[in-house]
Order: sequence, then structure tokens, then C-alpha cells
Amino acid sequence: MGPAFLLILIFTVYPVISSFILSFQEVRGVEKSFIGFANYTRLFQDPIFYKSLLNTFQILIVQVPIMLFLSLLIAVGLHSSMLKGKAFFRISYFMPAITALVAASIVFMILLDENFGLVNYFLSLFGVDSIPWLTTPFWAKVSVILVMTWRWAGYNMVIFLAGLQNIPSDLYEAASIDGASKVKQFFMITLPQLKPVFIFTVVLSTIGTLQLFDEPFILTGGGPNNATMTITVYLYEAGFKFFDFGYASAIAYVLVIITAIISWIQMKLVGDE
Repeated sequence: MGPAFLLILIFTVYPVISSFILSFQEVRGVEKSFIGFANYTRLFQDPIFYKSLLNTFQILIVQVPIMLFLSLLIAVGLHSSMLKGKAFFRISYFMPAITALVAASIVFMILLDENFGLVNYFLSLFGVDSIPWLTTPFWAKVSVILVMTWRWAGYNMVIFLAGLQNIPSDLYEAASIDGASKVKQFFMITLPQLKPVFIFTVVLSTIGTLQLFDEPFILTGGGPNNATMTITVYLYEAGFKFFDFGYASAIAYVLVIITAIISWIQMKLVGDE
């Protein structure tokens, strides 16, 4: 266990402790100076931080319920004994989760182009005016949500599918004998039995969305006018664009605290003892 423990110390424990200490420092070139809580004080007076926090929560509140609903719907459909070619559909829905995000984002940038995009072309066939998907605040958020849902719905579908396969068939047989319809079986058996899976996917999706970086960074760069600036995009810009590593570390630890609090609240609200 020694080599593995050493690697954990070097690549996990040391960076965590080092970045925590860095959040109380100011970095100028190779020189570091201790400034106490100045980075945190500055953070809570920073309007862009609050803007990035608001953007992140807006995306979280809209995207996670839509994605989990679609994931559950797809999982139930793929779990049906009437469906043929299940393996093909499962792989097809899961593929976006393992597709290189940079390549996928470039494809979406082409599809969502205001003037030459395929999406606007199809909409024009139905008389819909061209939509500025990536150049206006509202539609930029919608675009990020669409790409996130496309990417992660299949991933959560696999988790729901695993949960559905672990529900004893005896429960459905007994319900059928008692005259329960398929709809009633879904609400009285399937959903209650999937409660642990729901808890897991909600917490996992919440943490993932709070750490959202790839989609807004590649698609919109956090714009327009900071409309898709998430906490992690702001963290990245503070650290690697302006080289303010102490401030970036402070943002990172505030994000850790926010994530921990929200995850704890979710577990208390919907979790078992």
C-alpha cells in the first residue's frame, strides 16, 4: 500500500493543503506574502462572483430536473421487455458521456450558429426567425443547458437502468394480480424503489453542475456579458488569465463549502438515516 499512499499524498493531499494556504496569500511572480482573509473579503465584495454564482444556480435549477426526468424516461423505455435492440439504444444514449467534449462543442457551435447553423435552418422551415443561440444572454444559457442535457442524460440513464433492474419482479406480479395498472405500478412501486438512485443522481448532478466549466468555457467563454460565467470559469480566469492564484484558491474553497452545504441539505431532505 506504500506506493499508492505516497501517490495520494503527493497528488491529492499536498495540493489540497497547499491551495488552502495559498488562499490566504498574495502571489506576485514567485513571491508570496501572507494577507490573511483579504482574498475572502474581496470575494464577497466582488459583483462578478455573485453573477457567476447566480448563473450557476440558474443552470442548476433548470437543467438538473429536466435531465433527470429525461434520463428516467429513457431508462424506463429501455427497460421495457417489448423493446428490441436494447444494447444498441443503450450504447447510443450513453455515447455522448464518453465523447470528447471539445469535439462535441465545436459541432454544437456549428449547429447553433446564428447565420449558418443547421438548427436555425430547420426552424426557418417552420417560419421561426433566426435565434442568436450563442450571442445573447438568455439563449446562451439555453444553449449550455441543451449541451449539458445531451451530454449527461445518457450517463444518468445508465444509473436509473441499473436501479430498475434491481427491483424484484415479484412486486410487479403481485400488483398485477391485485389489478394495479402500469401507471399505478410506476408510481407505487418503481418510484419508491428508485429513491436511493434518485438521491444519488440528484447529489451527483448537483455537484457536477456546481463545478460546471467545459460547456460554457468552450461554447461561449462565459459570455455574452458574463451571462454564462460560472464559478469555475471565473476561478479559471482569475488563476490562469490574470494569474491571481491566491484569489482563485479562495474561490475554490468557497465553492467547496457551498457544494458541501447543498449536498448535506439534499441528503437531509430526501435521504434516509
